[in-house]
Amino acid sequence: MFGPDKCGATNKVHFILKHKNPKSGEYVEHHIKYPPSVPSDKLTHVYTAILKPDNEVRILIDGEEKKKANFLSADDFEPPLIPAKTIPDPDDKKPEDWDERAKIPDPNAVKPDDWDEDAPMEIEDEEAVKPEGWLDDEPEEIDDPEATKPEDWDDEEDGEWEAPKIDNPKCETAPGCGEWKRPMKMNPAYKGKWSAPLIDNPNYKGIWKPQEIPNPDYFELDKPDFEPIAAVGIEIWTMQDGILFDNILIAKNDKVAESYRETTWKPKFEVEKEKQKAEDESTDSDGLSGVQKKVFDVLYKVADIPFLSEYKLQILDLIEKAEKQPNITIGVIVSILVIILTVLFRLLFGGK
Repeated sequence: MFGPDKCGATNKVHFILKHKNPKSGEYVEHHIKYPPSVPSDKLTHVYTAILKPDNEVRILIDGEEKKKANFLSADDFEPPLIPAKTIPDPDDKKPEDWDERAKIPDPNAVKPDDWDEDAPMEIEDEEAVKPEGWLDDEPEEIDDPEATKPEDWDDEEDGEWEAPKIDNPKCETAPGCGEWKRPMKMNPAYKGKWSAPLIDNPNYKGIWKPQEIPNPDYFELDKPDFEPIAAVGIEIWTMQDGILFDNILIAKNDKVAESYRETTWKPKFEVEKEKQKAEDESTDSDGLSGVQKKVFDVLYKVADIPFLSEYKLQILDLIEKAEKQPNITIGVIVSILVIILTVLFRLLFGGK
């Protein structure tokens, strides 16, 4: 399977293949890792997958390489085409006395005599004084004096009519209204629930893992065992109109695809670009719409950065929201910057 998929938080150009395991005879579906994103505009685009005899696969969008991978690399496909040599023993069981706790409560620790677990976290500030001008007899809200009972109000059916409440205008200039109460402050005696301090566990054995055994489905491979292409199918799942597919080309030479792309797609794309530019300028004279489109294009490229792969779905979800609500674009940019800074700090400081 090859082509664009943009739906909700999903935004990627699929490359999926099913490969037969020669040992088990089972067909396994393999997905390319970190696929490129789909362009954010509504112009016509051309997607190209080039499969090379040296096991290399290249994905191009509009003739520009966006992804390069190797069929036999475990870093490029999930799951890898070549299974692992060893696997965890499914019959291996963790011993009952295996202790995975690195730290345990100190069994010799004793709660101090002066530790009061019942002391509240906050207490009244006894030093607080009611501000001058506080209006004790004035409520914070009053009936709206300008409100009148609607003419069609029926007390029997609708109940007794009550005027809606509004803020008491007398409280606007006063420090406060109603019953004054001392504010709360942190209790210096508060310590909370006592617990014994943690110490190194003398019986700690580490995190248990089953032993590795030879993988019965392991095999070696020089190149993928592709079956001949017998047909081409187009899978479309959409809830909007205006999506078209045409010019499906399979060739043995990528130069043929390149020539066809230049002569068939590019002239059409250039016309569409000019038309879109004119529409943007007429829709928004200050060019803001066009600027936002460029911003979204940059953000989609940011989402494709490999070290952000863990957060790619979050970033794409933010971009999708910004496309639907352009007024939150700046907030989205700030959010993505926070994600990037978070990842950088994790890389620099060991994930803490």
